[in-house]
Amino acid sequence: MPKKEVVSTEQAPAAIGPYSQATMSKDFVFTAGQIGIDPSTGKLVDGGVKAQTRQALKNLSAILSAAGSSTEHVLKTTVFLSDMRTYSEVNAIYAEFFSGACPARSAVQVAALPLGASVEIEAIAVRES
Repeated sequence: MPKKEVVSTEQAPAAIGPYSQATMSKDFVFTAGQIGIDPSTGKLVDGGVKAQTRQALKNLSAILSAAGSSTEHVLKTTVFLSDMRTYSEVNAIYAEFFSGACPARSAVQVAALPLGASVEIEAIAVRES
């Protein structure tokens, strides 16, 4: 049976519930959803959906790095939006972090996100060889 490893870094917000920032098994990394929390304050960043998206992706990048991966090795993301009308704003920031051979992606609108966030992003990646 493959071993499950927990990934944790102080470069991203601590989990706000009974879950891990990410888990790994063999070469796969599964992140928890990341919202726009500034890890130094524990609060959502100011500046609306664009700022929250940028911070969520910075948090995701820090977790991937702690797991021995990076945004270049992401296979799939899921983007949760509190308002689908912000899709183009989120997409513009998302494109700053993913280019070239972009990962597969789903984007869905949800009724609400933790702490009143506008966006949450999770990823599945492989570790760097």
